[in-house]
Amino acid sequence: MFLGPAERTLLSRAARIKGLGFGVKSVTVVPENADRDVPTIQGAMLVFDDATGRHLATLDSAVVTNLKTVSDSLLGAKMLARPDSRRLLVVGAGSVARTLIEAYPAMFPHLDEISIWNRTATSAKTLAETVSGGPITIQAVTDLEVAVQEADIVATATMARAPVVLGDWLSPGTHLDLIGAFRADMRKVDDAALLRARLFVDNRDTTLDHIGELKIPLSEGVIAPTDILADLYDLSHGSPGRASPSDITIFKNGGGAHLDLMIAFAIVESSGIH
Repeated sequence: MFLGPAERTLLSRAARIKGLGFGVKSVTVVPENADRDVPTIQGAMLVFDDATGRHLATLDSAVVTNLKTVSDSLLGAKMLARPDSRRLLVVGAGSVARTLIEAYPAMFPHLDEISIWNRTATSAKTLAETVSGGPITIQAVTDLEVAVQEADIVATATMARAPVVLGDWLSPGTHLDLIGAFRADMRKVDDAALLRARLFVDNRDTTLDHIGELKIPLSEGVIAPTDILADLYDLSHGSPGRASPSDITIFKNGGGAHLDLMIAFAIVESSGIH
């Protein structure tokens, strides 16, 4: 459920998984907070016992969202990106971007270069300086087109409502990890990117009719539902993903309340809350 305009939104999502429990996550999304040095997304998640309905915990939404988002993206990348990928480009400089930078090397041991691009260049530079110091070269970049052309994996973690990554920039073999377009009016890539790529989603039910990344081109006839080749459920049961090293693959990370709930209960159980 959304309340408010695009520039100041309250987003609430709820889920129940039988045998696990209930969860409700509510966050405010204020993109202009980036210019105020305030988090653009703030909120909390409530977790309830499945059998009794008892309130078990109230969690910081950022912790749940970061772990959920990165886990979703890494699973998609593991199934679709080239395992020998060396260059990662992260578009965005917020908390999700930082978690992506920390997590991707664990799944892709050949990564030796991570670039960060952000609309506000100083934010990209600050993040690069914060996370540098290990064996991987981490740098802020200002030329997005060149950075996309050189990347093996592009992860977009931004609040942009119009495409920032263009299909004409993509090199053969690139994997796009699309994060952040959670509204029906939000997109990260243009039609050309969709038409050049093999398309995948984390969950058909939570993406095709709800998220602008796919809803807009579907409604305009640019792509058809059959162009979405598989979701994570299909891929985990043997549906083909990348067909060749030169394929361009796109994975839409739609998230979903069910994933928030899984992560929240993992946190609750690890904390010893019963």
